[in-house]
Parts: sequence; structure tokens; C-alpha cells
Amino acid sequence: MEYSSEFKKNFATAYLAEEYERLAEEASDAVSAAENDPELAHMAKEDEIRIRARQVDILAEIERILNKEKEEIEKPSSVVMEFRAGAGGDEANIFAHDIKEMYQKYAEIRGWKTRIIDDLTLEITGADAYEALRYETGVHRVQRVPETEKSGRIHTSTASVAVLPIRKKHTFEINPADIEIEFSRSGGAGGQNVNKVETAVRLIHKPTGVDVRSSSERSQLANREKAMQILTAKLETAQEEKEAREHAAERKSQIGTGDRSEKIRTYNYLQDRITDHRLKESWHNLPKIMAGGLDVIVDALQAVASSDHSEESSNK
Repeated sequence: MEYSSEFKKNFATAYLAEEYERLAEEASDAVSAAENDPELAHMAKEDEIRIRARQVDILAEIERILNKEKEEIEKPSSVVMEFRAGAGGDEANIFAHDIKEMYQKYAEIRGWKTRIIDDLTLEITGADAYEALRYETGVHRVQRVPETEKSGRIHTSTASVAVLPIRKKHTFEINPADIEIEFSRSGGAGGQNVNKVETAVRLIHKPTGVDVRSSSERSQLANREKAMQILTAKLETAQEEKEAREHAAERKSQIGTGDRSEKIRTYNYLQDRITDHRLKESWHNLPKIMAGGLDVIVDALQAVASSDHSEESSNK
């Protein structure tokens, strides 16, 4: 790794960069002194060797810090899954809750921690959670006879899923002046504090209209921090989706752009079949899948993604 003055702009490496430059000046002074005094030449050479060795160590430490930061950006510590009812009225809302429960059960089977952020927002924390769930973003369609349907008519409705990676470090910066904040009571179970104190927080990003609500934390401040974390992830993901759409023609991946408006899957209850439209593949035993048995689909998606990644790498 070569030295760059850009290292001084990073808070984590600035002190090392300053020390590197100080040593460079020290080495330069030693060389200059040796030129004017031959007797100091031997000492100057020893000083230069010592200084250069220290600079090598500093560069190695800077590289370690930068690699760690890169890993923190690329590898999310958790994911937030946001579910929204689409076309289909009440049945769409029921389906949105059904698939939220499906992912919650899947997470429990995998040994990941889950937490309800809001009614249709679920946080999942686990080492491989993002890698497993990242391809679940999109429109999920259900075909079934609703319990309220007396004539037995098949009803089609949809729900959208957004998978938001929560990273320790984000690449998207939000201007605080662009945020509008609303407070409300959390509601639901949780005791007197939840019902009487306005702990729930809603953040609105005024330039885009994107909003986030958090009501799972016990304090207003904690909910605000959680909502800001999710809002940053949403805006970052939206930016990535936009870039993916712009380069869609260049991509050969079957998995698509990761856009939540893209129809990815159909759950057909009458035929006991779930079909992933990106893979053009179907699986049966829908009750098992809805009970969290998603591994067969997740594995298939990851296999295709891995194959696409290998192909792209070999073509570069």
C-alpha cells in the first residue's frame, strides 16, 4: 500500500497519517544533515532505516483499519424487513402479516434473533441473515380463497417486501435539516408506559417523502435512533436500486434488480405450490414453507447468485 494524503481525511487513520508525514520530515532532515557532515552519514543511514521500517508498519495499520471499515460497510450486522399490503384490500393486509410471520419463523429456525420494530416491520440479526434474505425484496403474490369468501372464489392479492441491510457504517449521508419528526403513543401491549407516553417516532425524509416509524423501543430517544438507522438504510437501498435499474441491460443475473416493485413470487394455495418467477422454478408443500421452511428457496437463489458472480468475475 502506498501513502496518500487522503488518509488524513479519515478520522480513524488521521493520527497515523500525521505520524507518517512527521517521520518523512525526520528522514529528510537526517539525509540533509548527513550531506553537510560526512561523520553523521552512518547515523543518518541507521535513522533512515528505522524510520522507513516504522512507516511500513504505519501503512500496514492504515490498511488494516481501512479493510475493517470496508467490511463493516459491505457486511450488514442485521436486516430490517418491511412488509406492505398491495392490491387486494383486506386480504392483501392479511397476506402481508402471513409472510412476515413466515420470515420470523424462518429466522427462528436459523437461530437468528428477531424483533418487531413496528406492525409490519421486522428486524433480524444473524451472521448470515443478509446473505440469505437479500433476494426476498419484491412483490409477493398470493392466490387463495379468503376465509371470508363464501362463494369459494379464488382471490389474488399482493404484498411487497423490502430487505434493508443495517450496517455499522453507511455510505449515505442524511442532512438533519431534511428530517421531519413526529411523536405518538406506541399502542398495543407493553404496559402503562407504552400507552400513556409518546415514545413512538416517525421520521420523514422531506426531499424524497420516505418515512419510517419505530415503536419497539422503550424510550423516545431509542426509537428515534432506530428509526434513523432504518431510514438511512432505506435511502441507501433506494439509491442502489436506482443504479441497478440503470445498468439492468448490462446485467445477466436472473435475480433481477432488487426493486420492491418487481414481482418475484406467487403463493398458490389451491395447487399447494410456490413459484419463484426469477428462477422459473416451483416447490410444493406450501404449509411447510409458510411455517419457515424457506431453505430450499433461499439455497436455490444463493446458488444462482453465486454462479452469476463467478461468471461476472471471469468476464472482467
